Amino acid sequence: MTKKISILVVDDEESVRDSLYNWFKEDGYRVDCAQSAKVALSILESESYDIVLADIKMPGMDGLEMLKRIKALKKDTIIIVMTAFATVDTAVQALKDGAFDYVTKPFDPDDLSHLVRNASKQIALVEENEVLKVKVATLENVEDLIGASEVMQRLLKQVESVAQSNSSVIITGESGTGKELIARAIHANSPRKYFPLVSVHCGALTESLLESELFGHEKGAFTGAVYNRKGRFEMADSGTIFLDEIATISPKMQIELLRVLETKSFVRVGGNKEISSDFRVICATNKDLKSMVAEGSFREDLYYRLNVVNIHVPPLRERQGDIPLLVDYFIKKFCMSMNKSIVTIDAPALQRMEEYKFPGNIRELENMIERAIVIGNGKRIFLKDLPIEKSYVESPYESLDENEKNHISQILNKYNWNISRTAKALKVDRVTLYNKIKKFDIKPDK
Repeated sequence: MTKKISILVVDDEESVRDSLYNWFKEDGYRVDCAQSAKVALSILESESYDIVLADIKMPGMDGLEMLKRIKALKKDTIIIVMTAFATVDTAVQALKDGAFDYVTKPFDPDDLSHLVRNASKQIALVEENEVLKVKVATLENVEDLIGASEVMQRLLKQVESVAQSNSSVIITGESGTGKELIARAIHANSPRKYFPLVSVHCGALTESLLESELFGHEKGAFTGAVYNRKGRFEMADSGTIFLDEIATISPKMQIELLRVLETKSFVRVGGNKEISSDFRVICATNKDLKSMVAEGSFREDLYYRLNVVNIHVPPLRERQGDIPLLVDYFIKKFCMSMNKSIVTIDAPALQRMEEYKFPGNIRELENMIERAIVIGNGKRIFLKDLPIEKSYVESPYESLDENEKNHISQILNKYNWNISRTAKALKVDRVTLYNKIKKFDIKPDK
């Protein structure tokens, strides 16, 4: 519970007021009392209470009339009515007028405590919902999508435009460019933002595990299935499902996924009941799906079903003007999480980062800043704190494989192709080095 729940006890009997006051005070609630409906309404004009425990039969204004007036004054107040003259009509009328529940006198202390606990849980849920709404509202600004470059501004406009539709989206781009962050931004700006965004990393699961993960399973469907389990499509009802590494799914899963996208319904593994779910699908891949369709390894009909809208996330080397902004963002992020004073970055270190091609993209930059803050001793990140090989700076090679081949070739030539010394310098074993030489077909310089 985020705060101490407050209770106002309204009863014309002093003994009832005293017993309830002491009772709930001991349970940790903030408790006040009023001897009549008139006094209670006067208190409520200047004070707010989470729960009102009100007697129905009191001199002057009765509890039902007070209930209506409280709801008009403070509609979110939870009211539990108490009466020694319980009838079905009285209880129904109280509930119709907005009472949370009722209890009859003489009441069981445990029953009343249970009612108050249930009411407290509802208050906590309402508070949590408000907090989530605020959190979602902040997400709408997609502040984590850092970038002032022209290519990044175009991407942000595309995200805002696509978010308002219900169309399927494929997000493409190299590893580490922030594809999942784009998916979250689309969801956070969409009409579905108050419902779940459910993520599934398809490449991390075998076919059978992925099937169970997506569709759920019934108890006894397979060894280890000891209870019924909802699948991710079911969890994403009214929200969005994000399928990362979509290119890795098997041909069988491609067929099953196509059917789900067409019908918005599915059957749990081991079940026979058709389950419907209203979800939006967003996928991500670092592969060329169109080429995979041409090769026959990815279904053409599934490709067009998924690829209604395509968003391409550029690699960091195509938006290097954003590097200073990203560096500043990650410095602040990690200093806060590590409870450190905000550090700055030395000019030569920043220049080296701006010259570096970042084959691992934003993920590599983030890891680099985190490492520099962890190992750094002062208030500044220096060039020595950055694990950037000089040979990689201003490299003409775009792919990671090309960079690796070039680097291994340089070290081999540096040590005159002495395998032992080269392997030691590269911090790999001889077998690994031989395999790399064979893989990249590296030849000695003439």
